[in-house]
Amino acid sequence: MVRCAKCSEAQPPRLCCIRCGSPLGADLDAFAALGLERKLVIDLMRLEQHYHERGRQVHPDRFASESPSVRAASLKSTANLTRAYRALRDPVSRGLYWLDLHGRKLSDGNQSVPPDLAATVFEIQEQLADLREAGDDAASRMGVEARRLEVQAASDAALAELNANFAAWDRAADGSEARFETLKSVLARIAYLRTLLRDIGRALEIAQAA
Repeated sequence: MVRCAKCSEAQPPRLCCIRCGSPLGADLDAFAALGLERKLVIDLMRLEQHYHERGRQVHPDRFASESPSVRAASLKSTANLTRAYRALRDPVSRGLYWLDLHGRKLSDGNQSVPPDLAATVFEIQEQLADLREAGDDAASRMGVEARRLEVQAASDAALAELNANFAAWDRAADGSEARFETLKSVLARIAYLRTLLRDIGRALEIAQAA
Protein backbone atom coordinates (compact mmCIF):
# COMPACT_ATOMS: atom_id res chain seq x y z
CA MET A 1 0.00 0.00 0.00
CA VAL A 2 1.07 3.60 -0.60
CA ARG A 3 -0.22 6.79 1.01
CA CYS A 4 -1.04 9.91 -0.97
CA ALA A 5 1.22 12.84 -0.03
CA LYS A 6 -1.69 15.25 -0.41
CA CYS A 7 -4.82 13.63 1.04
CA SER A 8 -3.18 10.74 2.96
CA GLU A 9 -5.43 8.13 1.32
CA ALA A 10 -3.85 4.66 1.58
CA GLN A 11 -4.24 2.56 -1.58
CA PRO A 12 -2.56 -0.06 -3.76
CA PRO A 13 0.33 1.30 -5.89
CA ARG A 14 -0.90 3.26 -8.92
CA LEU A 15 0.08 6.35 -10.87
CA CYS A 16 -2.34 8.83 -9.28
CA CYS A 17 -4.37 8.95 -6.09
CA ILE A 18 -7.80 7.36 -6.47
CA ARG A 19 -9.25 10.04 -4.21
CA CYS A 20 -7.65 13.39 -5.12
CA GLY A 21 -5.77 12.63 -8.36
CA SER A 22 -2.36 13.67 -7.07
CA PRO A 23 0.69 11.69 -8.24
CA LEU A 24 1.66 8.94 -5.81
CA GLY A 25 5.27 8.48 -6.86
CA ALA A 26 4.77 4.72 -6.51
CA ASP A 27 7.22 2.20 -7.94
CA LEU A 28 5.37 0.58 -10.85
CA ASP A 29 6.45 -1.75 -13.61
CA ALA A 30 6.48 -0.19 -17.08
CA PHE A 31 3.17 -1.71 -18.14
CA ALA A 32 1.35 -0.58 -14.99
CA ALA A 33 2.89 2.90 -15.16
CA LEU A 34 1.51 3.36 -18.67
CA GLY A 35 -1.82 1.70 -17.98
CA LEU A 36 -1.21 -1.19 -20.39
CA GLU A 37 -1.84 -4.90 -20.18
CA ARG A 38 1.29 -6.92 -19.50
CA LYS A 39 1.57 -8.01 -23.13
CA LEU A 40 4.59 -7.95 -25.42
CA VAL A 41 2.72 -7.02 -28.60
CA ILE A 42 2.04 -3.30 -28.25
CA ASP A 43 0.23 -0.81 -30.46
CA LEU A 44 2.85 1.96 -30.62
CA MET A 45 0.29 4.68 -31.30
CA ARG A 46 -1.64 3.60 -28.21
CA LEU A 47 1.60 3.47 -26.21
CA GLU A 48 2.45 7.03 -27.17
CA GLN A 49 -1.09 8.21 -26.45
CA HIS A 50 -0.99 6.69 -22.96
CA TYR A 51 2.43 8.17 -22.33
CA HIS A 52 1.34 11.72 -23.17
CA GLU A 53 -2.03 11.47 -21.43
CA ARG A 54 -0.59 10.09 -18.21
CA GLY A 55 2.37 12.44 -18.43
CA ARG A 56 -0.01 15.40 -18.34
CA GLN A 57 -1.68 13.96 -15.23
CA VAL A 58 1.54 13.97 -13.21
CA HIS A 59 3.55 16.76 -14.86
CA PRO A 60 5.45 18.89 -12.31
CA ASP A 61 3.98 22.13 -13.70
CA ARG A 62 0.56 21.06 -12.41
CA PHE A 63 1.88 20.72 -8.88
CA ALA A 64 4.31 23.64 -8.67
CA SER A 65 2.36 25.26 -5.81
CA GLU A 66 1.83 22.04 -3.84
CA SER A 67 3.81 20.81 -0.84
CA PRO A 68 7.39 19.53 -1.32
CA SER A 69 6.21 15.93 -0.85
CA VAL A 70 3.60 16.25 -3.60
CA ARG A 71 6.12 17.90 -5.93
CA ALA A 72 8.59 15.10 -5.21
CA ALA A 73 5.93 12.50 -6.02
CA SER A 74 5.21 14.34 -9.28
CA LEU A 75 8.87 14.32 -10.30
CA LYS A 76 9.24 10.63 -9.44
CA SER A 77 6.08 9.65 -11.33
CA THR A 78 7.20 11.64 -14.39
CA ALA A 79 10.63 9.99 -14.34
CA ASN A 80 9.03 6.54 -13.97
CA LEU A 81 6.75 7.21 -16.95
CA THR A 82 9.68 8.28 -19.12
CA ARG A 83 11.66 5.16 -18.23
CA ALA A 84 8.62 2.99 -18.90
CA TYR A 85 8.04 4.56 -22.32
CA ARG A 86 11.68 4.12 -23.31
CA ALA A 87 11.64 0.49 -22.17
CA LEU A 88 8.54 -0.43 -24.16
CA ARG A 89 8.66 1.61 -27.36
CA ASP A 90 11.53 -0.37 -28.94
CA PRO A 91 11.02 -4.12 -29.44
CA VAL A 92 14.55 -5.04 -28.35
CA SER A 93 14.47 -2.94 -25.17
CA ARG A 94 10.98 -4.35 -24.52
CA GLY A 95 12.29 -7.90 -24.78
CA LEU A 96 15.18 -7.11 -22.47
CA TYR A 97 12.80 -5.45 -20.02
CA TRP A 98 10.55 -8.54 -20.14
CA LEU A 99 13.50 -10.70 -19.14
CA ASP A 100 14.39 -8.31 -16.33
CA LEU A 101 10.78 -8.22 -15.17
CA HIS A 102 10.94 -11.99 -14.74
CA GLY A 103 14.31 -11.98 -13.00
CA ARG A 104 16.28 -13.03 -16.08
CA LYS A 105 19.30 -11.54 -17.84
CA LEU A 106 20.32 -11.91 -21.47
CA SER A 107 23.84 -12.83 -20.36
CA ASP A 108 22.69 -15.73 -18.15
CA GLY A 109 24.15 -18.84 -19.82
CA ASN A 110 24.40 -16.90 -23.08
CA GLN A 111 27.88 -15.39 -23.39
CA SER A 112 29.12 -16.71 -26.75
CA VAL A 113 28.36 -15.79 -30.33
CA PRO A 114 25.26 -17.67 -31.59
CA PRO A 115 26.57 -20.70 -33.54
CA ASP A 116 24.73 -19.75 -36.74
CA LEU A 117 26.42 -16.32 -36.69
CA ALA A 118 29.95 -17.31 -35.67
CA ALA A 119 31.26 -17.87 -39.21
CA THR A 120 29.65 -14.65 -40.48
CA VAL A 121 31.12 -12.61 -37.62
CA PHE A 122 34.62 -14.05 -38.27
CA GLU A 123 34.44 -13.45 -42.04
CA ILE A 124 33.22 -9.87 -41.67
CA GLN A 125 35.84 -8.99 -39.07
CA GLU A 126 38.49 -10.27 -41.50
CA GLN A 127 37.02 -8.13 -44.28
CA LEU A 128 37.02 -5.08 -42.00
CA ALA A 129 40.66 -5.70 -41.12
CA ASP A 130 41.50 -5.88 -44.83
CA LEU A 131 39.60 -2.65 -45.45
CA ARG A 132 41.51 -0.86 -42.67
CA GLU A 133 44.80 -1.94 -44.23
CA ALA A 134 43.76 -1.05 -47.78
CA GLY A 135 42.29 2.36 -46.90
CA ASP A 136 39.75 3.73 -49.37
CA ASP A 137 40.09 0.83 -51.80
CA ALA A 138 37.02 0.62 -54.06
CA ALA A 139 36.91 -3.16 -54.28
CA SER A 140 37.33 -3.65 -50.52
CA ARG A 141 34.73 -0.99 -49.80
CA MET A 142 32.20 -2.55 -52.20
CA GLY A 143 32.72 -5.94 -50.57
CA VAL A 144 32.06 -4.50 -47.11
CA GLU A 145 29.04 -2.55 -48.38
CA ALA A 146 27.61 -5.83 -49.71
CA ARG A 147 28.12 -7.45 -46.32
CA ARG A 148 26.38 -4.51 -44.65
CA LEU A 149 23.28 -5.14 -46.80
CA GLU A 150 23.48 -8.83 -45.88
CA VAL A 151 23.73 -8.10 -42.16
CA GLN A 152 20.91 -5.53 -42.33
CA ALA A 153 18.64 -8.10 -43.99
CA ALA A 154 19.52 -10.62 -41.28
CA SER A 155 18.79 -8.00 -38.60
CA ASP A 156 15.41 -7.24 -40.16
CA ALA A 157 14.59 -10.96 -40.23
CA ALA A 158 15.60 -11.32 -36.59
CA LEU A 159 13.33 -8.42 -35.61
CA ALA A 160 10.46 -10.12 -37.43
CA GLU A 161 11.27 -13.30 -35.50
CA LEU A 162 11.26 -11.29 -32.27
CA ASN A 163 7.80 -9.92 -33.01
CA ALA A 164 6.55 -13.44 -33.74
CA ASN A 165 8.05 -14.54 -30.42
CA PHE A 166 6.17 -11.71 -28.68
CA ALA A 167 2.90 -12.91 -30.19
CA ALA A 168 3.63 -16.46 -29.00
CA TRP A 169 4.28 -15.15 -25.47
CA ASP A 170 0.97 -13.31 -25.46
CA ARG A 171 -0.90 -16.44 -26.56
CA ALA A 172 0.77 -18.67 -23.96
CA ALA A 173 -0.70 -19.33 -20.55
CA ASP A 174 2.73 -19.36 -18.92
CA GLY A 175 6.38 -18.60 -19.48
CA SER A 176 8.21 -21.90 -19.79
CA GLU A 177 11.98 -22.15 -19.56
CA ALA A 178 12.10 -23.00 -23.27
CA ARG A 179 10.16 -19.84 -24.09
CA PHE A 180 12.63 -17.74 -22.11
CA GLU A 181 15.56 -19.38 -23.89
CA THR A 182 14.02 -18.72 -27.30
CA LEU A 183 13.51 -15.07 -26.43
CA LYS A 184 17.10 -14.77 -25.19
CA SER A 185 18.39 -16.44 -28.34
CA VAL A 186 16.74 -14.01 -30.74
CA LEU A 187 17.69 -11.00 -28.61
CA ALA A 188 21.32 -12.17 -28.57
CA ARG A 189 21.28 -12.58 -32.35
CA ILE A 190 19.95 -9.05 -32.79
CA ALA A 191 22.59 -7.69 -30.42
CA TYR A 192 25.42 -9.30 -32.40
CA LEU A 193 23.97 -8.16 -35.74
CA ARG A 194 23.63 -4.59 -34.48
CA THR A 195 27.23 -4.69 -33.26
CA LEU A 196 28.31 -5.89 -36.69
CA LEU A 197 26.39 -3.09 -38.38
CA ARG A 198 28.04 -0.58 -36.06
CA ASP A 199 31.52 -1.97 -36.75
CA ILE A 200 30.91 -1.98 -40.51
CA GLY A 201 29.68 1.60 -40.45
CA ARG A 202 32.70 2.79 -38.49
CA ALA A 203 35.15 0.95 -40.76
CA LEU A 204 33.58 2.47 -43.86
CA GLU A 205 33.71 5.96 -42.36
CA ILE A 206 37.39 5.56 -41.46
CA ALA A 207 38.22 4.19 -44.93
CA GLN A 208 36.47 7.07 -46.67
CA ALA A 209 38.27 9.60 -44.47
CA ALA A 210 41.68 8.07 -45.21
